Amino acid sequence: MARVVKVFRTLRNHWKKSTFAVFVLSYGGHWLYGKHCDNVLRREACIEAREFGRQLIGPQEQLKKATVILNPAACKGKANNLFEKNAAPILHLAGVEVKIVKTDYEGQAKKLMELMEQTDMLIIAGGDGTLQEVITGLLRRTDEEMFSKIPIGFIPLGSNNSLSQSLHLVSDNKVQHITSATLSILKGEMVPLDVLQIKGEKEPVFALLGLRWGAFRDVASSISKYWYLGPLKTRAAHWFSTLKEWPQIHQASISYLAPLPRPPDLPIEKPTRPNLLYRIYRRLQNYWNPPIEEPMKVPEPERWENKDISTVELSVSTHNKNPVKRRVDDSMLITLEPDSLTVGQFITEGTKKAVDSMQSIENALQIEASAAHLSLPKEGAGFYDIDNEEYEAMSVEVRLLPRKLRFYCSAQRREQLAEAH
Repeated sequence: MARVVKVFRTLRNHWKKSTFAVFVLSYGGHWLYGKHCDNVLRREACIEAREFGRQLIGPQEQLKKATVILNPAACKGKANNLFEKNAAPILHLAGVEVKIVKTDYEGQAKKLMELMEQTDMLIIAGGDGTLQEVITGLLRRTDEEMFSKIPIGFIPLGSNNSLSQSLHLVSDNKVQHITSATLSILKGEMVPLDVLQIKGEKEPVFALLGLRWGAFRDVASSISKYWYLGPLKTRAAHWFSTLKEWPQIHQASISYLAPLPRPPDLPIEKPTRPNLLYRIYRRLQNYWNPPIEEPMKVPEPERWENKDISTVELSVSTHNKNPVKRRVDDSMLITLEPDSLTVGQFITEGTKKAVDSMQSIENALQIEASAAHLSLPKEGAGFYDIDNEEYEAMSVEVRLLPRKLRFYCSAQRREQLAEAH
């Protein structure tokens, strides 16, 4: 008992050192527990992947080949380590023949896609920038019709992984997010995604999420400069922006086409082939009574609607936020934010958009379209954000490519999105 009293007396007499020691031990214990939980997640994912690797294949079958485009610079240079520790073991245990191609500089992924050979699956390991580069390089190929049918997997390793919320279970744990995304590739569940083709003076750029142009985008690109303000940096960036210039109105003209009716989905299973007698009967019937050829229909001219716009921000987005939702028409969404915002509304709504860039203001004008021409002033147009990547703003044509690419997705996330609507 005397020893216990002596210990408490020592702690009381050196309370500053004791407090610091408790803080260090608590933080260290929490850090070690987090590492232990991450190792448990990795072990469970590897056990599940091993079951795929133990499946027998026929003598004429070959191992599945996967081409991985990895951006080591993603997530502030941590992407390579994240991939090697969390995703690579799962792919190898599943018996997949993996070919890893690492990018060395910005824009290299577009060039690498021009040289890519045929593969069973394409895996993009990085963030929004890597994803946008790979998709653009893939769809610029002369044989893109064939290569666009390759199933694509996305392993979220970047600082911004916007598309991941549509494909994988949302999780704050980085390890769980990466392992579940990799396992979803092995399970083979897929979902078709729309693509936006954006044509300007240069080669076309392709986007899976959308295009932004306006004041909110400009402020969002400057938020990181106010890092020293901590949680107030987003509001501060919008407030300082209003001090420099107000009102921040962007003027342009836009013309657009109405949405196109969505064709019915093809049946998953092929119909059984009729028996021989029926096929002979059908051929004889077509021989003696050939079908009458219908006259060729002259295509109707495209009906473009023109509109002069004055807006705080314009965005053109796909419906890939919820790719499972059933829709009658194939369309993209043009959103024009109102130009009558007060300073307080600008700061409040801009703070919300910093979290979800495609979230629209309540009074925003929304137009469904299948294609659009955006004409901007030649000088002072600023910059676009195309899938969170910065491009010089210019007059462009944006056209929807419905269900152009197929991405691997989580079955659980697909069910959640199906229940959402």
